[in-house]
Amino acid sequence: MARTVTVSKPTTWLLRLIAVTYVFFLVAWPVGLLVRRTFSNGLTNLTDALSDEKVVGALQLTAVVAGWAVVINLVFGVTISILLVRFEFPGKRVLSALVDLPLSVSPVVVGLALVLAYNGRDGLVGPALEDGGLQIIFATPGMIMATCFVALPLVIREVVPTLTEIGDDQEQAARSLGASAPQTFWRITLPSIKWAVIYGVVLSLGRAVGEFGAVKVVSGNITNETQTATLLVEAKYQNFQQDQAYAIAFLLILVSVACLLVVAFLRPKNEK
Repeated sequence: MARTVTVSKPTTWLLRLIAVTYVFFLVAWPVGLLVRRTFSNGLTNLTDALSDEKVVGALQLTAVVAGWAVVINLVFGVTISILLVRFEFPGKRVLSALVDLPLSVSPVVVGLALVLAYNGRDGLVGPALEDGGLQIIFATPGMIMATCFVALPLVIREVVPTLTEIGDDQEQAARSLGASAPQTFWRITLPSIKWAVIYGVVLSLGRAVGEFGAVKVVSGNITNETQTATLLVEAKYQNFQQDQAYAIAFLLILVSVACLLVVAFLRPKNEK
């Protein structure tokens, strides 16, 4: 039987103060300074950044890479989640551990591993792919692969607990009434896990938009070709163009915040 722990009011306020102070110095203050620097000259920093062809190209490439990564992780993330929860098979624990691997491995290591595997000169399969006309490393496909790797667990770890909680009673009932597997998924399973999927997609999008280490290794960071927005922030800052670096970083933050706000407003009250 669970025991209820009574906490005094002063202790409660102390814990709240510690939590708020921690979040303030770790998140709110640095982000606030970034926003202030971005608008230190009004909208000039933003307009100057958005009028730069390099910035526009980097933002477009970021959108392409993040978009494909989110779609791929959505499909495979939901599939792997159902496989882990609804089926028993040899190697299930190994698969579950591999899913969490991107959370514990440095993105730079991920990028280097992809280079070793898909490099067109001495990679395991890179030469064969390049002979077929498909370049992976130092091109968009490699950047998408690296982004998929680092963001994969975010969808799965949102969907798996929800699937476990709802059980499979309704799915079994649907199958007993003659529903096919696709009908059961679209009419029973997906509506039950839709908010877990949405949150996983939002987290995956935020992670994909802000990825730096793995993408830098596999992209080569070539200006106007394979330079994403995060890589351009570093380049602008190192080239003493801090105002544009702040503006680009603010736009990246704005995307993540906008996704969270959209989910918060669209989510039904009874789901909160």
